[in-house]
Amino acid sequence: MPLCLVAQKPTLAIQVDKPTAKVSPTLYGLMTEEINFSYDGGLYGELIRDRVPGRGWGSLTSWPAVMRGANSSVAIDLDGKSGPSSAITHSLKVTVKAADASSPAGVENGGYWGIPVRANTTYTGSFWAKTDKAGLTVSVALENDQTAEVAASTSVASIGDQWKEYKFTLKTGAVPTSSNNHLTLTVTQPATLWLDLVSLFGPTYKNRVNGNRIDLMEKMAAMRPTFLRLPGGNYLEGNHINERFNFKETLGPWVNRPTHPSPWNYRSSDGMGLLEFLEWCEDLNMEPVLAVYAGYSLEQEHIEPGPALEPHVQDALDEIEYLTGGPETRWGAERVKNGHPAPFALHYVEIGNEDEFDHSKSYDGRFAQFYKAIKAKYPQLQLIATTPVNSIRPDIIDDHYYKSTEAMYELVGRYDKADRNGPKIFVGEWATREGDPTPNLAAALADSAWMTSMERNSDHVIMAAYAPLLTNVNTKGMQWATDLIGYNALSSYGSPSYYAQAMFYSHIGTEVVPTTLAGTPSRVYTVATRDEKARKLTIKLVNATGVAQPLAISLSGVDKVAPEAKLITLSGKSPNATNSIDHPTEIVPVESTVKIAGPKFNQTLVPYSVSILELNY
Repeated sequence: MPLCLVAQKPTLAIQVDKPTAKVSPTLYGLMTEEINFSYDGGLYGELIRDRVPGRGWGSLTSWPAVMRGANSSVAIDLDGKSGPSSAITHSLKVTVKAADASSPAGVENGGYWGIPVRANTTYTGSFWAKTDKAGLTVSVALENDQTAEVAASTSVASIGDQWKEYKFTLKTGAVPTSSNNHLTLTVTQPATLWLDLVSLFGPTYKNRVNGNRIDLMEKMAAMRPTFLRLPGGNYLEGNHINERFNFKETLGPWVNRPTHPSPWNYRSSDGMGLLEFLEWCEDLNMEPVLAVYAGYSLEQEHIEPGPALEPHVQDALDEIEYLTGGPETRWGAERVKNGHPAPFALHYVEIGNEDEFDHSKSYDGRFAQFYKAIKAKYPQLQLIATTPVNSIRPDIIDDHYYKSTEAMYELVGRYDKADRNGPKIFVGEWATREGDPTPNLAAALADSAWMTSMERNSDHVIMAAYAPLLTNVNTKGMQWATDLIGYNALSSYGSPSYYAQAMFYSHIGTEVVPTTLAGTPSRVYTVATRDEKARKLTIKLVNATGVAQPLAISLSGVDKVAPEAKLITLSGKSPNATNSIDHPTEIVPVESTVKIAGPKFNQTLVPYSVSILELNY
């Protein structure tokens, strides 16, 4: 008699009353750095590119001449000997040789591939200036690139012969929404005008002065992140030691901030300074994970452990004091002076970034020197190493993963059997790299599979952050794909991976409970957490296959469940499906309710889907 093989019915068993681990309260957070025009040209609300002219790569190209009519003539130069402060010692020299009321002349700036203009909107601006014609009037206007229509204009009178800051306001009326605009500064008589720190801001998130872009902050807020790793990655180190993120040079008025090169071939305005990072945390109710420079920069420059490293160790102690110190401390007082009397909560400090790339192998000694100094003054802080060390045991190790979809699926079991007696894990940078400039659905599915693993092991993986978070999608604005959120001057969108992460971040319990999948294909994944106080169970399900997956779900350890559950599903017809700046909502979560028969019920996972089932018991 032939043997009949009966396929096992796909099942998911969940032991609700037997939690295996506490969920880390800081599991999901954000990591950013100055790449892809993430701060300048992105999150930071400044609309003028190269507001400090002449120090970036080709930055004078951001300041072309304006000559209106036959009777105007102007020359644009960099003056390397005249600037408004000891920090900024150079400026844009605008020599107007001929101009009159009908033929004004000056300069313009097109922002970061356009300046966004919206109806009935107030823009605040400023510039530092001096002139050889005291009493000079400068006209300021927002103009359309194609039509030359003026959306808003004003005049700044009585420019003097000594450096001074001048402020202005532009208010639009019933103008069409457009990013095809530029800012002009012109005069109507021959004169030499020196300009610096030319700035323009539209409305900002929570109306912070010189604050952040609203739509990008709202997208991050929707994720409900618990922390921000700052200032981020390679941006911390710089290509050279003198190009590192030096927090002391990012504090106070802009005129005291000298700016510095980022590793991605453009110059940072440092408008997003240390305090602005911390206020970003404050605005989104995140805690900072502070990364301090540890003596290694990307072009294989390093500082040997010992006396030469001590100034950088002291800088790290000063930076921690800036965050946490009272007004009686040197750097706590500086924070108060900068406008933030209250200290910031700080629990985690990361020493360096990706020091496994340091060919000198000096990190072991460098880490130990920082560790001992910081622990001596701040024993409560948890210190993160960027690579394994032997000299001293770190509290946490930072693991980074940038993987293809196949490699990410292979990584899913990485922490299931990890040694719980070793340091905790911070997955400080990770991403499935498929999609350009932002992830497609295939990447979102692999990302979600990986998140089930981190969440299941969140007693050991205590923090995790996708990277990079942001990219300007202009063809000249991106240095690295794949990135979570895309934008141009006017609008922004979340990728499928963004929505998957927002789902995971926003729906999570306090304890992990055991799950057992049986009879399912290899590309089906799950994790379940409970909130015993709220009596809520959250089941996360990933079906990365192209066929519908029925599941017989059984809950043990509960007597009854609510008759309805919330179901949130992110899915698409093809793994190549994606979102873009022109089609921002092709792949978005859909919320519905489903009937629950009791502790045993059936649920079908649609193809290529990430689903979250929330039910009360």
